[in-house]
Amino acid sequence: MSDDSSNGGGGTGEAAEQARPAPQIRMLSQYVKDISFESPRPPRQLPHAIEAPRININVNANAIPLDEARTQFEIELKLEARATKDDEVVFIAELAYGAVIQLINVGDDIKQPLTLIEGPRIIFPFARRILADLVRDGGFPPLMVDPIDFAALYRSHLARQQATAAQA
Repeated sequence: MSDDSSNGGGGTGEAAEQARPAPQIRMLSQYVKDISFESPRPPRQLPHAIEAPRININVNANAIPLDEARTQFEIELKLEARATKDDEVVFIAELAYGAVIQLINVGDDIKQPLTLIEGPRIIFPFARRILADLVRDGGFPPLMVDPIDFAALYRSHLARQQATAAQA
């Protein structure tokens, strides 16, 4: 017995699917845009303290088109870590990490989610390592940021935009 769809006996939909080039994201470059580390009172707050500081991490991702055809984008991933103990700042580490990506065979309807979800997801491991090294080089244990759900971050960004539009 044979399956007609596996030996070319399928419909024209399969041929059209094979003829359409697959969408691609190509990484053209990655770079540190801005980096900062502050430790206002290091002698009193070095890592040998018994109680660990409270660490808040803020994440933001942006995508800026670089050409009129909207095929190349600069992705910017911002990570800010603020460690506090007893309402005093232990350290502040900030990183703006950038990348230039090229979208190939991608429809306009999915460019925004691709650039704001997949772009940051691809460069996150590199930014995470730089932030961990920055904190370690500042005299503290490396800060290992948990994986980030960029799809959820994108959905919350859309919800905020819709709420703002509804208020206007």
